[in-house]
Amino acid sequence: MAGNTFGTLFRVTTFGESHGVGLGVTIDGCPAGLPLDVEAIQHEMARRRPGQSRIVTQRKEGDTVELLSGTFEGKTTGTPIGMVIYNQDQRSKDYSHIHDKYRPSHADYTFTAKYGHRDYRGGGRSSARETAARVAAGAVARQLLDHYGITIRSYVDQVGDIATGKDHNELDLSLIDSNDVRCPDPAAAARMEEEILTVRKAGDTIGGVVKCVVSGVPAGWGEPVFDKLHADLGRAVLSINACKGFEYGSGFAGVTMRGSAHNDAFYTDAEGRTRTRTNRSGGIQGGISNGEDIYFRAAFKPVATIITDQESVNEAGESVTVAGKGRHDPCVLPRAVPIVDAMAALVLADHCLRARANRL
Repeated sequence: MAGNTFGTLFRVTTFGESHGVGLGVTIDGCPAGLPLDVEAIQHEMARRRPGQSRIVTQRKEGDTVELLSGTFEGKTTGTPIGMVIYNQDQRSKDYSHIHDKYRPSHADYTFTAKYGHRDYRGGGRSSARETAARVAAGAVARQLLDHYGITIRSYVDQVGDIATGKDHNELDLSLIDSNDVRCPDPAAAARMEEEILTVRKAGDTIGGVVKCVVSGVPAGWGEPVFDKLHADLGRAVLSINACKGFEYGSGFAGVTMRGSAHNDAFYTDAEGRTRTRTNRSGGIQGGISNGEDIYFRAAFKPVATIITDQESVNEAGESVTVAGKGRHDPCVLPRAVPIVDAMAALVLADHCLRARANRL
């Protein structure tokens, strides 16, 4: 299987399956001398782990990270950083009924078409459980970015048709973790949680939108052709399970505007810095950061597993009924927030190191 490595200079390779012994990640390229806070890594894992509230899957996983290599006396050594997360609460029998059936909108059929053999227990490598390894790696990347004063804050902006309806500058982003939904608008969060619980009771699922805001990135990160900063962010975020759409800056709403209204005018601030009066570019122009906040939105579909019988076919091509069983999220959004944070951090850590090689 190809495609398990991400990044150019700050490179991560993940491994493991949903119902295997565990999952892990190797980070290659992290500079030596970075003080590594293992508790900060564990904090991000706790934000992603299952069973953390009544609106997520009740699978019980501690998601404790075991650091295997790459540090000495609390600092990175410049050698590969290895981390592993052992699975604790697999219930593989929950999937025995679909060992030869294709679940609608899952990767069961496509895995079989590609490899001729698949791990049906929770989807194996295609399971969102794989993202635990990404979050561990992203937590290391965030600490590298912290060194340069860069912050990444993602939050739930919409669940179904319930949205904050506010720009991120109108919200207090310190409130992101103040509720189970991870929405910094308390009134909207309450409505979102009620909707998720209603959907769960009906045996169904619901999707929504995560918004990410990155502050502190200096001008000059990103490449002007294939490795545009927004293109790499899009690739990273769209690689997350259930993500169906990505937009940055004005995104699709920008098509309704004329250039004269959409352009971000430059000015020089009191400290002599080049700034833009508006930020419809989303902090990126020509694929390169311009020093303003980078922001993007990611759309996540409803979770494909529902507790309702669905029509499908089996590996023999026969019509079958797929019964909904197991423990699953009624809405992926609250647990997707730290995953979006992690993928943004991995992209930015990589471009941070690449920017250092751009010129004398």
